[in-house]
Amino acid sequence: MLNTRSFILALPLFVSGILAYGQQSSPVITLTQMLERVQLNAPSLMADSAAIGIKKAQFEASRYNWWPSLRLNYQIDVGTNNNLPGGYFSYGIVPSNSRVRQEGNASTILTNIGIASFDWEIYNFGAYEARQQVAESDLKVEQSGFERSRYSMQVAAIDHYLQLIQLGDMMQIQSRNIIRNQEIKRIIHALAVAGIKAGVDTSIAEAELSRARLIELELSNQMKKNQLRLSYISGINTEKIVPDTLLEDRLISRYASFLMMDPDTASHPLLLYYKALHQNSLDKEAWVQKMYMPKVALQAAIWGRGSSVSASDEFRALSKGMGFERGNYLLGVGVTYNIFDNKRKKLQLKTQQAGTEYALKKLGEQEAEMAVALQQAQVELTTAYSRLLEIPRQLEAANAAYRQKLSLYRNGLTNIVELNTALSILYRAETDYTLARYMFCKALFQKAMVENQLPLLLQTLN
Repeated sequence: MLNTRSFILALPLFVSGILAYGQQSSPVITLTQMLERVQLNAPSLMADSAAIGIKKAQFEASRYNWWPSLRLNYQIDVGTNNNLPGGYFSYGIVPSNSRVRQEGNASTILTNIGIASFDWEIYNFGAYEARQQVAESDLKVEQSGFERSRYSMQVAAIDHYLQLIQLGDMMQIQSRNIIRNQEIKRIIHALAVAGIKAGVDTSIAEAELSRARLIELELSNQMKKNQLRLSYISGINTEKIVPDTLLEDRLISRYASFLMMDPDTASHPLLLYYKALHQNSLDKEAWVQKMYMPKVALQAAIWGRGSSVSASDEFRALSKGMGFERGNYLLGVGVTYNIFDNKRKKLQLKTQQAGTEYALKKLGEQEAEMAVALQQAQVELTTAYSRLLEIPRQLEAANAAYRQKLSLYRNGLTNIVELNTALSILYRAETDYTLARYMFCKALFQKAMVENQLPLLLQTLN
């Protein structure tokens, strides 16, 4: 009695003629190499990486928000000095002209002024630190978003890679199926010439052969589509994408060792992203509370003035307006606080707290989904492995049945319908086995991805 577990581990030898590609003329691209190229060349990841650069620059800039302002100003003005007393709001467009005279004088004068002003917000109750913390958490959100995108891209790349292996196996099966149909057609032709079989069997065999060729064309089309998808996200030329056809065999043979891997969901990219979002919202809450606090500023200025009007109100030549005649300085400490900002702070803080609550609920949702995904991945893998153990029995029985029916038909003891039925059963068994291998590998990678153990799995395969 054949030991099923031993048989499944030795299965590549049993069906090597069915599923192997044979010698590859092009170098094989391993899954590890493919994932490395995807990480470097995937357009979406490149865009996300650029976005990280923006956040890094913003974070770097936030570290210098506390720097003071030192402004240097100098101007030369030509105009009149003819004014009356009375206050007004300048609206930023009425120039200073403070001298008041009893009689009007519209003579042109020349003045100049140079100012160096210093303004430093020396204390704001932690607003600088809070803003810098927001910039840092913004960067972490962007980085964790990149890791989440990379995770999704890895899932897609692995699936396309496994599909490419499966389609290659299907192409090999279809090639063998075409050879079988051609053999049947030759047998029918020989029996028809000998008068043992009717000529209609030839038409049936031709139809089956044509159908097999059409399926082969469709499989070839699907392979090219998968190669194009992998080429798009990896940057590898389509013709050079040759998968490692022994990957499935290594996964199957090392199945037991993969079960020893412990989950690492605490640092899973999907969870880290929502944790970063939640922390970012908490940091923004702290910033809102700090940004409306009083601000203490140190201010200083030094300036010099010159004018073609003398201190005794003498209108001199315009050239006298060049150069500084008088100088002043001013130094002070000021406190600024808008008492009506309290309402604005409450409203903005309430909005931000709602965002924090939303981020926390999304984190809880993702944690719940992760817990279910862990259980589902284990169930899928157990089922896939059980299916893989059972399939060889179907394949062995179908192969034996086909050989018997072919022998009977060759000797004129059965009809073409029964032979085609046996051939279809064998074809289905072969395709079922190929599908079972693909589903097992997919389930194994799915488990590794959910448990955040893909690097360990890939390292084990090397």
